[in-house]
Parts: sequence; structure tokens; C-alpha cells
Amino acid sequence: MRTVHTLKELRAIVRSYRDQGKRVGLVPTMGSLHDGHLALVRRALEAADVVVTSIFVNPMQFGAGEDLDSYPRTLTDDQRKLGAEGNTLLFAPPVSEVYPDGLAHQTRIVVPEVSDGHCGASRPGHFEGVATVVAMLFNMVQPDIAVFGEKDFQQLAVIRKMVRDLFLPVDVIGMPTVREEDGLAMSSRNGYLTEAERQQAPALYRVLSRTGDALTAGSDDFAGLEAAAREILTSEGFRPDYFNIVNSLTLKPASPGDRQITILAAAFLGTTRLIDNLSIER
Repeated sequence: MRTVHTLKELRAIVRSYRDQGKRVGLVPTMGSLHDGHLALVRRALEAADVVVTSIFVNPMQFGAGEDLDSYPRTLTDDQRKLGAEGNTLLFAPPVSEVYPDGLAHQTRIVVPEVSDGHCGASRPGHFEGVATVVAMLFNMVQPDIAVFGEKDFQQLAVIRKMVRDLFLPVDVIGMPTVREEDGLAMSSRNGYLTEAERQQAPALYRVLSRTGDALTAGSDDFAGLEAAAREILTSEGFRPDYFNIVNSLTLKPASPGDRQITILAAAFLGTTRLIDNLSIER
């Protein structure tokens, strides 16, 4: 596996892949890789001949007071993990390579509607940062396919709408959430949890599953289920940010006639913000 840090190097290597008629896959990440990320790489290797994984902690998607400075950066360990999986190329640019004129002068992409609510409400500007950097990575790598995890359900919806609206020639593949044995969704931020918090954390998925069971059984009391879930999470030591039952396609509040429903949840455990989701069909 090769590692490059500049756009010039990246484009030269990707051009050589193209000249050989190879299909190119992209896995965008912010590093601190875990088995969930590596599952994305494995899926990309199934769909493409060569895979470019990017590691870039994107300052544009972090708000004031968020964990940009403390976000884990583990490049050497990430290189080892990617090499063991057969990843072809690692693109790990510095901020100056991606935003040479600084964030204040950077063109930005806004994806309306699906960016609203949920994490979009809790983290203003977050999805603008996500959409902008993903579009830039698509232009840098020009992949045939790109793989994203469904744990960040709203993010995936934002990227899919952006690709559709801007006619970008990229096939976006979503991958199911990879979980620990106790149900906790794998996340780089899980490393922030104390030992005691880590024992509490799987309660988020248990509450999602319990609510999903009620929806599958036919309950349309969405507001009641949301309120009950927030109460349980609070009793389990969480500080709920949101717990929303939505139409899986629009991310708007679910209606009784909806067949595809997703439960979106975010909650703080100590200082760590955890997100998760569960989709069902009725």
C-alpha cells in the first residue's frame, strides 16, 4: 500500500489506474480506524479493482467547542490496518492541501432539506462541511464507487442527495452499521468513554431495538415512543440530544402510512456524543 499527502501525487497514481482500465473505489474517513471502517474497505474491494482510502480530519464540519483538536489522529496504526486489508492507496493530506486559501475563502456546498433537523439542528454547519469535503474528495479521486457507513444515516442521505442533485458520476454504496458484541455501534469517539460509561453505552441500542419492536408490532404512537425512549435513556445516565422516528427516505417525521421507518438517535454519555439508528419495514 502506498501513502500520499498531496493532490499532485494522488492524481498521478489514480491516472495510472485509469490507464490500466481499473475501476476505482473511495472510502472517505477521518482516521482512527476501527473494524467498521475496515468493513467499508472490504466492501469497496468487492466493487472496485483498486481502493483509495482518505484520512482527513475535516475542520469545516466541526463547530465551535467541538472536539477538532482532540479528535484522535493515529496515522501509523491506520496505515498498518489498511495495509493488512489490502487497501491500495492511502490519501492523507494536510489541511493546507485541502483548504489552501483557508476556510473563510472556501466555496461551500449546502444540501437542503435532508440536512435539516437531527444532527443538522444540533450541529449547525456540520453537513455543509461534510458535503463540501466529500464533493472535493470526489473531484480529487474521481472514483467509480464510494462506500459510507449507515451509522451516520443522515450524512449518507446528504451525500446521496448531493450526488443526485449535482449529477456526480459516483455510485454511493451504504454499509450496515458494524457493532461491538454488546450492540454498541463502532465509532472513533467510543474511545472517549470512561470504563464505566462504556458499560452503560449499549443501552442506546437496546432502546432503539425496543422502540423498533413496538413499531414493527404496529404502533403508530410515534410521539409517545419518542418520549418514552428519551425517559429511559435519561434514567440510564444519558443526556438525550434527539430521538426521532422518521420516514427513511425524507427524514421527516414518520406518518402512520409509512412503510420504511428509521429511528435516529443521539445522546451524550458524559462528554461523549453517541449517535445510532435503526431502520425497519412495516
